Amino acid sequence: MLRSNEPARLLVPWDEALLSYDLGPDHPLAPVRVELTMALARELGVLEAPGVAIVPVTPATDEQLESVHDPAYIAVVRAALEADPIFLRRHGFASPDNPVVPGLHEASALIAGASVRAAEAVWSGEAEHAANMAGGLHHAMRARASGFCVYNDPAIAIARLLELGAERVAYVDVDVHHGDGVQAAFYDDPRVLTISLHETPVSLFPGTGRPDETGAKGAEGMSVNVALPPYTGDEGWLRAFDAVVPPLLKQFAPEILVTQLGCDSHELDPLAHLELSVDAQRAAIAALHDLAHQHAGGRWLLLGGGGYALVDVVPRTWASALAEAAHRPVPAET
Repeated sequence: MLRSNEPARLLVPWDEALLSYDLGPDHPLAPVRVELTMALARELGVLEAPGVAIVPVTPATDEQLESVHDPAYIAVVRAALEADPIFLRRHGFASPDNPVVPGLHEASALIAGASVRAAEAVWSGEAEHAANMAGGLHHAMRARASGFCVYNDPAIAIARLLELGAERVAYVDVDVHHGDGVQAAFYDDPRVLTISLHETPVSLFPGTGRPDETGAKGAEGMSVNVALPPYTGDEGWLRAFDAVVPPLLKQFAPEILVTQLGCDSHELDPLAHLELSVDAQRAAIAALHDLAHQHAGGRWLLLGGGGYALVDVVPRTWASALAEAAHRPVPAET
């Protein structure tokens, strides 16, 4: 609920059509995780809380998609059902990770549009915080689908912020997998600081995110990677977070903080080997909220990401993130 002419505490672009990003009944990236997140957030009263605005979603435009992706790649996505399988494989499709399904372009563009809408709202002052928990598809490359991701909505949202005049954008990625696509998109851009905490590439996809990946010429030090060994738990992960993220954000002084909140670092997640609890994930989200207020004028964009413990973890962590952004944190036992 929002009074007219009053900036939202939290703006959430939402449409049930965001659940149409469905890569098949046996695919790990099941849209039910987002559906359950929104249902739990409603049950907790978060989406009806004072200062929360739910707004419509429109697809990203071709121009917005092309800020990150090659036009020829976008054309392949549009025509994926009719494309030659050999050609599809060149662009990362026709594999178990990235199958071709009906409506792939439309569903992917809608998620990107929701992230762009959220970014615009925060940058313009329409909202203090904004969230797209269907987003966070951080593996997609300029001309290749990867890791369940077709269009890289975090990168597209950041590109839109730069277009609007942002000069310092910080991106913090806590997904268990390295945020390789976002890093690649801005590897030579000194306006964007990317920080990724993830399981070591020695043991996990995508095989990148080494500490020596620090940025291209002219943007040295703008890519920061914290690669953690398998079986790292709450204490070790939070120690690494606290040692790296707060001092870098303080030094960089971003105008806006973009966060990818993949929760596949949880001990129950079937696709990785870290051993975090929901409590630790909530602690990181609360810390990011505080850091946005300390160093980014309160401007905070929350995106989803990985997370494959579909019922026991994802809805709890992400509904808690929405509650945190609404300044309505839920009890720890929830």
